Amino acid sequence: MSQLTELWHTTGLYQISFPQFIMILIGLLLLYLAIKKGFEPLLLIPIGFGGILSNIPGVDIAVGTGILHQFYVMGLETGVFPLLIFMGVGAMTDFGPLLANPKTLLLGAAAQFGIFTTLLGALALTEFGVFDFTLQQAAAIGIIGGADGPTAIYVAGLLAPEILGAIAVAAYSYMALVPLIQPPIMRALTSETERQITMTQLRDVAQAEKIFFPLVLLILVALVVPSAAPLLGMFCFGNLMKECGVVTRLSETAQNSLINIVTILLGLSVGSKLVADQFLVASTLGILLLGIVAFSIGTATGVLMAKLMNLFSSQKINPLIGAAGVSAVPMAARVANKVGMEANPNNFLLMHAMGPNVAGVIGSAVAAGILIQFAGG
Repeated sequence: MSQLTELWHTTGLYQISFPQFIMILIGLLLLYLAIKKGFEPLLLIPIGFGGILSNIPGVDIAVGTGILHQFYVMGLETGVFPLLIFMGVGAMTDFGPLLANPKTLLLGAAAQFGIFTTLLGALALTEFGVFDFTLQQAAAIGIIGGADGPTAIYVAGLLAPEILGAIAVAAYSYMALVPLIQPPIMRALTSETERQITMTQLRDVAQAEKIFFPLVLLILVALVVPSAAPLLGMFCFGNLMKECGVVTRLSETAQNSLINIVTILLGLSVGSKLVADQFLVASTLGILLLGIVAFSIGTATGVLMAKLMNLFSSQKINPLIGAAGVSAVPMAARVANKVGMEANPNNFLLMHAMGPNVAGVIGSAVAAGILIQFAGG
């Protein structure tokens, strides 16, 4: 009997705490949203599964020499995983729409306003005693407004690893909810007439322009914001491999095999931070609330910037494409196109929206560099 009692005491059923049970349910919820609802399955499936593993008692898989902790140390503490993903994203990106209409870069820049507004909001709430965020944590929360998962993970891993799990869940959840969050904001800030604006066809962009652009972009931005060089550098390197046309094998590897492997490891690493004592705290609710505020402000400022530009331009921009400046490639561009077609079935905005969409990726990387330089110094 004593041996049976001892065996019972070693089981997870005996050792599990209520917070661990709740976190296992949250992990199952993430799997449900990914599998049944199609919410960012490439990331939410490994994150959810990693979260379940991390909360099974008596195994310590997410600490010490546990395999998930080793993934975390190898890829997130060093920042390697998000950077490799950025290289793969760069290899899949076409700068053509942005180069064909360079002024859409302003839309991507305007959409980053949500990042810095939320940073100030988090610090204000701390000042009033609502939450207790440090400057580093506030910066990591603000970057959620860029709607760029790898960037959010990279910044949180460097500045506030203790809230990395909540940051990652918030960032990828809101990215998945772009079709639900953005349209009401877009409709509220635009008139029916504005949504019907038809934009002229984009010009053809020469291959030489596409080759030179990532090089010029990296050098100019890195010289001004050195902290942005790692993210933007990997993004531009991936794009250069794609556009130069002489390293097809490397480009295809970055776009497919490499990014798939890293996505699995990154998701499991993030899942290792979903342990109960780190996630089930009051600050998590604050992170989720501030994250959606950041995302919503970024959407709104992108649309408002387009309306402002129309006041000074004879060639009108459909304000809906400004919402694509929050990054979330290419979902935000698809949402802009969908809302535009609801107002005018012959209005195809997808390629026009890809300009600010790509600009949003650049903008979020630059914003991340500024935050790291500002809060990490």
